[in-house]
Amino acid sequence: MGVHEKIREIEEEMARTQVNKATERHLGLLKAKLAKLKKEIIGGKGSKKTGSSGFDVKKSGDSTVVLIGLPSVGKSTILNKMTKQQSKVAAYAFTTLTVIPGIFEYKGAKIQILDLPGIISGAKEGAGRGREILSVARSADLIMIILDVFHPNIKTILDELEGFGIRLNQKPPNVVITKKQKGGITVNRTVKTTKLDDKTIEDVLGEYGMHSADVVIRQDVSVDEFIDVVVGNREYIPAITVLNKVDLVSRDYLKQVKFSYLPVAAEKNFNIDKLKDAVYDGLDLIRVYTKPRMGEADMKEPMIVRSGITVAEFCDRLHRDLRKNFKYAQIWGTSARFQGQKVGIEHRLKDGDIVTIVAR
Repeated sequence: MGVHEKIREIEEEMARTQVNKATERHLGLLKAKLAKLKKEIIGGKGSKKTGSSGFDVKKSGDSTVVLIGLPSVGKSTILNKMTKQQSKVAAYAFTTLTVIPGIFEYKGAKIQILDLPGIISGAKEGAGRGREILSVARSADLIMIILDVFHPNIKTILDELEGFGIRLNQKPPNVVITKKQKGGITVNRTVKTTKLDDKTIEDVLGEYGMHSADVVIRQDVSVDEFIDVVVGNREYIPAITVLNKVDLVSRDYLKQVKFSYLPVAAEKNFNIDKLKDAVYDGLDLIRVYTKPRMGEADMKEPMIVRSGITVAEFCDRLHRDLRKNFKYAQIWGTSARFQGQKVGIEHRLKDGDIVTIVAR
């Protein structure tokens, strides 16, 4: 029996099983088996890119955003409106057959947009080159889900992304698992947990061949979140949902849509500026300015970095040897307790900070 057949068999058994206290452990074990099989499809821990022709796209700019959706939802039109790239547009499915990149500059940031071919149901198993498309999505800094107002089938998209190890708008669970040679499974909790007992933890770890490990749980995680930690190949990516072609329907029609979205009419340029704002905010970018030790700060060309960046990571962006020779940094801005404060390498920078790096 192949991997896909085993997956279907487990999914069918899960669908037949009533969810209650008596079946919690059994369902948890089935979910662990399912995740193990799906990991084989994704390609193992850290698998982020594909080598197939046309899908191995070099990243450029300060961040990368992918456009993902069913065929003919308007992804190419949105790319064309947001960038100077001219992705082919036509009124039929599968117009885009490869990845089309473009760049738009916004608030000092250079943001790469990748127009991906439309995905279909079963993409995570490889239908319609789906695994190649989803592999590109796994490496994105932000995913933009594009939906057609007449077919706002967000569930299909979410199922395909979820099934390929992509977690949207979530943080990695605060759980640490440390393997050891002997001693069995030890579970320590810093918070009260209501969704996961010790026996289920042992069952899940046992499915992955771990019979001795220290587990530290710092949040009230579900069995699915715990499995995500065990599997270890999940990608946690921010996302925004765009509902395109809203100019073709009434407001009453839009009120029937049951999920949160940004309304856009790409052909008419409606809300494209708001979309750019949403992308910039979703990427959580900040501007950091550099200042030489004996000179003035360069306030014209900020470095665009992700929010929460440390001085160490900032050093890496400047020069590969700077972290190794780091002595201290001076900060002018909101992350400093006072202007010109000397800080260490783990200090976190904030938007608008001016930084001087002093090396040995």
